[in-house]
Amino acid sequence: MAIWRWYARKSFILKITVGFLLGIIIGAIFGPSADVLSPFGDLFLRLLKMIVVPLIFLTLIVSVNNSSPKELGRIGGKIFPYYLISTAIAVGLGLVIAKLINPGLGLQMPKNATMEVPEAPSIIDIILQIVPSNIIDSMAKGDILSIVFVALIIGFSISFIRHSKDPKMNEWGNLLMKFTEAGSEVTFRILNGILQYAPIGVLGITATSIGNQGMDTLQSLAKYVGASYLGVAIQMLIVFPLILFLFKVPIIKFFLHTREAIMTAFVTCSSLGTLPVTIKCALKAGISDRVANFTLPIGATVNMNGSAIHFGVGVVLAAEIVGYDLSVGAIIGIILTGTLAAVGTAGVPGAGLIGMSIVFTQAGLPIEIVGLTAGVNVITDMVFTMCNVTGDIVGAAIVDKNEQRVKGEIGRTLEKENRSAAEL
Repeated sequence: MAIWRWYARKSFILKITVGFLLGIIIGAIFGPSADVLSPFGDLFLRLLKMIVVPLIFLTLIVSVNNSSPKELGRIGGKIFPYYLISTAIAVGLGLVIAKLINPGLGLQMPKNATMEVPEAPSIIDIILQIVPSNIIDSMAKGDILSIVFVALIIGFSISFIRHSKDPKMNEWGNLLMKFTEAGSEVTFRILNGILQYAPIGVLGITATSIGNQGMDTLQSLAKYVGASYLGVAIQMLIVFPLILFLFKVPIIKFFLHTREAIMTAFVTCSSLGTLPVTIKCALKAGISDRVANFTLPIGATVNMNGSAIHFGVGVVLAAEIVGYDLSVGAIIGIILTGTLAAVGTAGVPGAGLIGMSIVFTQAGLPIEIVGLTAGVNVITDMVFTMCNVTGDIVGAAIVDKNEQRVKGEIGRTLEKENRSAAEL
């Protein structure tokens, strides 16, 4: 018990950093033999995925009941333009960085390479998939957009019942609300327990990934990896802080409170798997629960800044391998297509491959080149996922800051009207 209390008192970021560094050391020393630790990493990812659905479902219902439909509509009207703008910036950044580094020079297209790309669904199909034909099946599959849709409907229904003039209906509504709030608290308690296991899971994931990563592949694609990391670094250290600064969000305080989610995204390579930690960190950063619980689940499936950088770097890599000169018009088309591909294919099975194939097709490049980068996917996916998650929290932070300003203006207007009425 004394050892456990000592361990529990240590900061999460310290424990997860130690687990990550030990994983690198073990993976580098033992190579593929480090696979013996993979069950520890698999268990951690399973635990995170286990808690994602109840966490989103319950917290979103609570959030809806603590907000008016007008407020939620206002929040949605702000967050989606942010997703589009930040994603477009990320695609353009990936293109610029890759053009400076030239990651494809000296590389050749894989011989006899073939890629089976899942068929990209139409916009109508994507919209229809949001409405589930079976709620339980959507929850079992972890279909986040469908879960968000169902939670919103149930949340609004409970809110309607709670505010009914019928005393019996009102009582039922309040009872359902208390049950949901209690369930939400239980999920956060379970999440706290899962996070105590996180360092061991991180060690297993890292050791397995590093152990199976061949150095030859890494050396041949060093420029590609470097361009990817540099693009994410600029997005993380310049673009996001600039956005936070413009909306008067304290930058250092923001990153101090969200570093746990950023680190978890880096080692798990899963935006959805990190979502429980992301929501917890957002609340710690002072973002209101109604904004965090509404925007972050959607952002985890729709907002893909890291993937957008991936598209930009990947296109330049492919163009240089085949000797294709990208014109200004082609670059503009890639930025537009990459933005829509990053947002539009999110949440669809094989989304990354579909998105990349859409962008490559737009640029007239062979999608087989995607297979060339497969050897370093583990290393690049770490930073792309980290960027995705950070972008989600930045969006929630600036929307929340704007909501606070709007509420302040409404409050001052009401106060002024009351004062005028009193004078009359």
